[in-house]
Amino acid sequence: MRTHDEYFLDPRHVRRAFDRASSTFDANAAIHTELRQRLLERLDVVKLQPQTVLDLGAGTGHAARALQDRYRSATVVAADISVRMLEQARKQQRWLRRFGRVACDAHRLSFHSASIDLVFSNLMLQWCADPDQVFAELARVLRPGGLLTFSSLGPDTLRELRAAWSSDDRVHVHRFIDMHDLGDALMRAGFAEPVMDTERLTVTYRDVDALLQEMRLSGSTNLAAGRSRGLRSAAADRAARERYEASRSAGTVPATLEVVYGQAWAAEKSTRSRAPGESFAIPIDRIGRRNRS
Repeated sequence: MRTHDEYFLDPRHVRRAFDRASSTFDANAAIHTELRQRLLERLDVVKLQPQTVLDLGAGTGHAARALQDRYRSATVVAADISVRMLEQARKQQRWLRRFGRVACDAHRLSFHSASIDLVFSNLMLQWCADPDQVFAELARVLRPGGLLTFSSLGPDTLRELRAAWSSDDRVHVHRFIDMHDLGDALMRAGFAEPVMDTERLTVTYRDVDALLQEMRLSGSTNLAAGRSRGLRSAAADRAARERYEASRSAGTVPATLEVVYGQAWAAEKSTRSRAPGESFAIPIDRIGRRNRS
């Protein structure tokens, strides 16, 4: 992974951020909830009866529960880099309809090749340092003819915040990947018939502090390698907030989201080989406590 890139996202830092936010995530996840529902609705027109479903970047398990309801005979697995988020996902379990929970990094999935029929991923990809590697892993674990459907965030996301804090040379907002670049990455990974589209949403907040608090409590903080590691001066911070306030209208300030949706099919292949070091999926219930770097 490219640690010299100022926009690099260290998976260890991503895991820690979502571990910290695990108990406050659901109360601050209105955006995740809305986009999860929109992504689920896109499955209504897909003729697929999967045996095994992977909810990648499952967080607190709401999509995994919905997928288990939708595909009642399927085995559903919730996977996330954050063990503590998966611990919260236990609350979505029901006695007669339970889904598996697996802690793993999307760059190195803990599943056999050609073992998954459907991968569902809501707002996970923008937290990955190397989307090419993630797509390659997804192409590996999907069965021929399996489906990947995902949502992510595009370059216009948080443009107001980026503009307000642009007076220095530090990174204040992540670099979100363009829809076309994600489509190209899907093709490089060998996916067939990729379909990409976007929509822009405007979410309003009473002030910039409300926006920043929601981001922090949902784990969506700035983790880019080039972020400022020290305190900004009070004057610089005040000036940035005043610039953001210039966008105020009807008593609120806006935050733009460019939502990217992607769907692609795993290409038919005559043979598949097991990846070096590939392992079985292990439910979180069987994962012992260990020190995390």
